[in-house]
Amino acid sequence: MKLAYEAFDAAGTAVRDTIEAPTPEAATDLLRDRGLFVTSIETSRGGSSSDATPARKPGWRPTGGTARLKSVAMFTRQLYVLVSTGTPLTESLYALERQTRDPRFVEVIADLRRRVEEGATLSEALRYHPGWFDTIYISLVAAGETGGKFEPILNRLASLVQKRLKTRQTIMGAMTYPILLLGVSGVVLLLMLMFVLPRFAGLFETLDVPLPPTTAMLMWVSNALQNYWWLIGGVVIAAGVGLFYYLKTEGGRTMFDTVMVRLPIIGPIARNFIVARIVRLFGVLMDSYVPLLDVLALTRDAAGNCHYRELLTRAADTVERGEAISSAFDDPALVTPSVTEAIRSGESTGRLGEMLLNMAEFLDEENDVMLRALTSILEPVILIVLGVLVGLVALSMFMPLFDLTSMTGGGG
Repeated sequence: MKLAYEAFDAAGTAVRDTIEAPTPEAATDLLRDRGLFVTSIETSRGGSSSDATPARKPGWRPTGGTARLKSVAMFTRQLYVLVSTGTPLTESLYALERQTRDPRFVEVIADLRRRVEEGATLSEALRYHPGWFDTIYISLVAAGETGGKFEPILNRLASLVQKRLKTRQTIMGAMTYPILLLGVSGVVLLLMLMFVLPRFAGLFETLDVPLPPTTAMLMWVSNALQNYWWLIGGVVIAAGVGLFYYLKTEGGRTMFDTVMVRLPIIGPIARNFIVARIVRLFGVLMDSYVPLLDVLALTRDAAGNCHYRELLTRAADTVERGEAISSAFDDPALVTPSVTEAIRSGESTGRLGEMLLNMAEFLDEENDVMLRALTSILEPVILIVLGVLVGLVALSMFMPLFDLTSMTGGGG
């Protein structure tokens, strides 16, 4: 049959093409032999099979999202518990199918169970649902199946997904209050400019007093918002939509990734979180006896930043030349020296996976402390800025009245 696929090559470039193979699993193996890492595969429109695409199976949902991670984390942990107690895989999947509350994920588990009952391995069945299970998840399951360490791999996977979920929840929890404060600040200022200041405009015209520069500027802004709100709103919406689509382009993503790692305060935090994720994935994959080049390719796809993808591509080239992988990570602008030293130490002792997992725990703790410190500083700063802005607006509104009072008192 003819199958259409999407994959990434060794340089991280997206590849879309078709291939002739009897099954999607066979096509995936052929593409992997060519150095491609498949993200989705489906029957081509000209093909003869009715097998659906993995990316459009029932219960499909785009990769990412806290709800998805929660479902996958719970699924993996419960599957590990059931399998480790001797429950057959098909019965374990059937039990999870009955227990899961998300109806979309229930369909996914049901499809996994049916495929396993038909003779497919779990990793083969997972490939039909890339919106829920990424390539790292599938590769680890496959490594556990072929290496006879399925239960330990499930345990590591459960911890890995849980860590990722915890990181996301930590970031979202830390940013919720500052974002809420910024939103309230914007609404308060907008209401004052559009509804409060116009009431003073008539008073100022009646009094016929010269307005201070700040008051005149605010009155001009208020008048513009009242008369041209549709134009200003349209420009803001158009700019937002344009920025959204620009960030989807290669140049936009590169610009965003560069800004994120180079900002004065946000940059170090973003780099630390990316490095922690890479180190943890690297350690888990190495400790699961996945080949080193496959580890680098899988970690590169999950890096999420073009600069770190380039770093991991250089690391793969270094390994292919037979050099030490630590030399490729010796980039202080992206990787902290402590991580590079940990990789160098792990190489010399032959315990690279264990060393990286220990380093990942240290980085996670450091990131939690850094994020709490940033949040504790950011919240009072936003409150102070909000108070200053509201105070300036209020002062600008009452300054002409103070001037008029002074003039009246001086004239009396």
